[in-house]
Amino acid sequence: MPPMKPKVTDIDLSSVEWKKGMVGEPVDDPVEVAFVGENILMRNGGDTESPILVFTQAEWDAFVAGALDGEFDYGGR
Repeated sequence: MPPMKPKVTDIDLSSVEWKKGMVGEPVDDPVEVAFVGENILMRNGGDTESPILVFTQAEWDAFVAGALDGEFDYGGR
């Protein structure tokens, strides 16, 4: 059985280095990601008190593959 994914409250966030995920024009609320051990964290960079999502490597790989495949695109652009 794979190890359980930690809750964000189980992760020491004091030394996390957040990286802004920006492509193209700067935005007011960029997504930020951090790689912490075997987990990837994601939050709203415009509101550092916003909820933090925790991904395993497999979940992150699936998310990135979906994004590259246009799974999350919408017709507004």
